Amino acid sequence: MIQKGNVKMQCTFCGRSQPDVNKFIASPNGTAYICEDCISICDSILKDEGVINIKKPKILSPSEIKKHLDDFIIGQNNAKIVLSVAVYNHYKKIGYNMRAKAENKLPLEKSNILLVGPTGSGKTLLAKTLAKVLEVPFAMCDATTLTEAGYVGEDVESVLSKLLTSAGGDVKKAQNGIVYIDEIDKIAKKSENRQLPKDPSGEGVQQALLKIIEGTVANVVVSSSRKGPYQETVSMDTSNILFICGGAFVGLDNIMKSRLTTRNLGFTETNTEHLDDNCVLPQDLIKFGLIPEFVGRLPVISQLEKLTSDDLKLILTKPKNSLIKQYKEIMQLDGVKFDVSESALDEISNQAIRLSGGARGLRTILENAMLDVMYKLPNEHIRTVILTKKDNKLKCICKNKEESQSISLHLS
Repeated sequence: MIQKGNVKMQCTFCGRSQPDVNKFIASPNGTAYICEDCISICDSILKDEGVINIKKPKILSPSEIKKHLDDFIIGQNNAKIVLSVAVYNHYKKIGYNMRAKAENKLPLEKSNILLVGPTGSGKTLLAKTLAKVLEVPFAMCDATTLTEAGYVGEDVESVLSKLLTSAGGDVKKAQNGIVYIDEIDKIAKKSENRQLPKDPSGEGVQQALLKIIEGTVANVVVSSSRKGPYQETVSMDTSNILFICGGAFVGLDNIMKSRLTTRNLGFTETNTEHLDDNCVLPQDLIKFGLIPEFVGRLPVISQLEKLTSDDLKLILTKPKNSLIKQYKEIMQLDGVKFDVSESALDEISNQAIRLSGGARGLRTILENAMLDVMYKLPNEHIRTVILTKKDNKLKCICKNKEESQSISLHLS
């Protein structure tokens, strides 16, 4: 035992003393001590038992969530409102269910989300921004890479491995995260003909996703690699994980139109204009090729609109992390001022419309337009770069402040 003055310091739990122990914590009256190792063990036990609360997601009101989304996403006002309400209710249910379990009450079921919208309309960005706002782990996967268990490819549990990695290996934290599954429309049934060979990347994946999306305890590989007989796995409860699925669903509009025009027994056409022809119903998704059980686990359906030229123009400049702001920052690192004229913004947004890639096309167009300038920038005495439009082409004007010289770069 070590004695400090007239005080003997020995861990009350394990009985060790210095030099075996570096630090002790004394009780208020100084009659008992606990060493740092025993503190660490107690901490682990309490976390495993759920006594110590893991950091919970921020519970923001729907209006607060939407305000954060507005900072990064242009347009899609209705989709942002639907998502804000759904996410608020989801994390409110988590808090209720924790209390309900202790009080032996029935838990509230979660409502996963389906985003329907054209390519480049902001589906992935909405999911990523939500996770960032709520400060929860986020994982994303492409449904086309998933296969039914036993087939070559990634099985559905692989997305949970990615979520666990995003949470730094913390299972408790991962169980409150968000998973985004993109291209969900690509796993629709290929045909109603049951005589065809089994489709392991279509209906089979939908069947495999059912339990995970609804809520189950899954064995998840600690690393993101494919499961093997000797890999370490942990149990993860998916009941509180919010699943957001997204897809373009090309051709769904035709299914909706056919639903809106029905015929009675007398072969008289019934006009259903009073119905909202922009509202996707579960039967539309089932007819598209999603199985009824899968559609039932995605009760919140949010539709995203096709972005207009004006939307794309705002996307270039308004968000906190807009492309133009990013270019200004990267060129400022070389001491160069960057600016874009209104005519250039119009041309970039119009080109993106012609590419039919939504907001994704903006980066491609801007990268091509700035390629020559970015190549010459480090070696030239350029102080100002202005991107403008002339003769129906994007044109970069580079100015050397000292020599008052202008260099024009014509870019197609």
